[in-house]
This record gives sequence, structure tokens and C-alpha cells, in this order.
Amino acid sequence: MAKSPIAVTCGEPAGIGPEVVAKAWNLLPELRLFAIGNPSHFAGHGAPVEVISDPSKAHSRALCVLSHDIPGPAVPGQPQAAQAPGIVSAIARGVDLVESGAASALCTAPIHKKALKDGADFPHPGHTEYLAALSGEAEVAMMLACPELRVVPATIHIPLREVPEALTPDLLEAVLRITHHALRQDFGVDAPRIAVAGLNPHAGEGGAIGDEELRWIRPLVARLAPELGCFGPLSADTLFHADARKGFDAAICMYHDQALIPIKTIDFAGGVNVTLGLPFIRTSPDHGTAFDIAGTGQADPTSMVAALELARDMAERRVD
Repeated sequence: MAKSPIAVTCGEPAGIGPEVVAKAWNLLPELRLFAIGNPSHFAGHGAPVEVISDPSKAHSRALCVLSHDIPGPAVPGQPQAAQAPGIVSAIARGVDLVESGAASALCTAPIHKKALKDGADFPHPGHTEYLAALSGEAEVAMMLACPELRVVPATIHIPLREVPEALTPDLLEAVLRITHHALRQDFGVDAPRIAVAGLNPHAGEGGAIGDEELRWIRPLVARLAPELGCFGPLSADTLFHADARKGFDAAICMYHDQALIPIKTIDFAGGVNVTLGLPFIRTSPDHGTAFDIAGTGQADPTSMVAALELARDMAERRVD
């Protein structure tokens, strides 16, 4: 077992992050974790809160919180500009702790990107890109995982019209290599099978609906197949039904919605966001801040529970 606890960043206090962290703590009594944030933001969600100054002192008798400067109360649904710098620096602090070994993995509660941009001039499209920058511009990929499916979008938070230009042979090869390595190291798959979706409808239909598949995607996948166990490109509209999913361990998709629609359809509440390629483990629930239900007690902790359990499992595999 991993000796160090899991670090959990607070995310946006005005959202459901503090609530799902507290609820997940209640559902995982044997898991050592500690949150990073303002202790008052975690109070009132059904978990006893204890402030700690040293991650090694984290225990399971209370939700331990490493106090971090995020001033003011958490006002449900109303992000505050004064809190944005603290939210951003809490993520950086979590990275420092996991890189130093004080934490075995990092699990991040949802942020609100516009609030961070407005309040802290946050320049990154999201967590994934910020974590890559914090780790020295590591080459990363975003995986969404649930028990029935793992998907990795090759391009992430960009407009659809920009995808064909952004999707290059170098990028697709890098994503394939990162995914193959992660499946072996963190998911225990000895001989990964990686399906590659087409960019165009029907994977181009022999060049009738776009030529990227014939021109370079298929030759690239064929070249890497003996080494990485990849195959395709395959038509995305038939790639994700139950029988098709039995044939691969992960699917590489060409753009954001091509990957996220199937996994959120299959397991809307339990998906986990995993950043592949970092020198440390990072997971996150696959949902946002949910301002519309923040403060109502209705937040579902299923995805946070799954994210914490996956972080624990990945940390234990790396110890082994």
C-alpha cells in the first residue's frame, strides 16, 4: 500500500467540490486523505473537520484539512474574485506535496475556469494544462475512465473547427504512446489494445468523407501497431456499444465530445478524469462545479469516490 495519504484540492468553494469531498470521506472510511483549502469551506457537509499542519498527520477519524489561504466564506453559486488566487495556489501546493512524496496522489475538486481567469488571470484552458505547466511542460493526455470504458481525446479544449489542424501525426503518436504506457503502469494491462477513432464520419468512408484517415491516420496506426497494440481508424458511431468495448482497453478519440459523450452516457455519475503523462498521479471527478445545486446538499459524490479509489489503486501499483 502507498504510505502517503492522497491530497485533495478544494476546487471552487462556491461549487459542489467541498460537499463531494466531505461526502466521499464518509463513504471511504479506510482511505487516508487530506484536503487543501479553507477548513470552514468543508464544514457543514456531514463530516467532522480537523485542521492539520503536516500531511503525515492525516488520519481517518476526521476530514483532515491542510489550511490554505482562501479568504472569506464559501457562497454557493457565487465565485469570488478574491478567492481565485488561493484556489490556483492550492493546486500548485498539491503538486509540490505529491512530487515531494508527502502525498501519494493528487485528486482535484472541480474549478470554474472563468472565475479563475477573471480573478487570478489564469491563462490555462483547464486543470490538465496547468498541471502540465507545473510539472515542467510534461507531455500529457486526458483520460476519462469508468469500469466499462476508457477514452482519451487527442485534442481537448479547442473549437471543433480547429481540430483538423491541431490533430497532427506527432500529436497522435504522442497520445498513443502516453496511453500505452499508462495502461501498463497504472491500470495493470500487460498488453494494451488501443482502438483509434476516425476523425471524419464513418472514418472517412474510404476518402469519400474526408481524406485524413487514408492520408495519414491509418498509416500511422499501422506503423505503431506492433509496438503499441493500436488499431483503426474506426468509425466512432459503432465504437462504443457493449460488444465493441470488449475489444479494446482504451479508445483514442480525435476531439473532446467524441470522447466525452460516450463515457458520460455509459456512466454519467461515476466517470473519472485522469491526467496521463505527469510524473505524479492526478485524478478528478468527471463533473464541474454545478453551481445550480451548490449548497443544497444534493451533490452526488459518486465520481469523487471513484476518483479517490482510482488514485489509491494507481498509487499502490506504482509502489508495487
